[in-house]
Amino acid sequence: MSGTLPIRKGDTVVVLSGKERGKRGKVISVDRKHMRAMVEKLNFRTRHLKPGHPTAPQGGRIERESPITLSNLMLVCPKCNEPTRPSYQRLESGTRIRVCRSPKCKEHID
Repeated sequence: MSGTLPIRKGDTVVVLSGKERGKRGKVISVDRKHMRAMVEKLNFRTRHLKPGHPTAPQGGRIERESPITLSNLMLVCPKCNEPTRPSYQRLESGTRIRVCRSPKCKEHID
């Protein structure tokens, strides 16, 4: 997919569906190819490791974040602190910036 994604690394997002619905977190990374994002401290999965594994030499279970589909996330405007689906404005320089769609806010997100 070419173009701009509504969610980028470092953004605060709210989860719209799934077991983590309603929770907020910071985006750690975005996988453009698979349209997924890793959100800090959300969507944990347990991985069982045998003894001798490099990350856990004694073996056992480790928990870590797993990706969430971008369609299940919504950007939170840093100014008004409300979930928003951003609109885009093109500046004179030709760059596109995200803009909050809230009727009260209308602030630049980038």
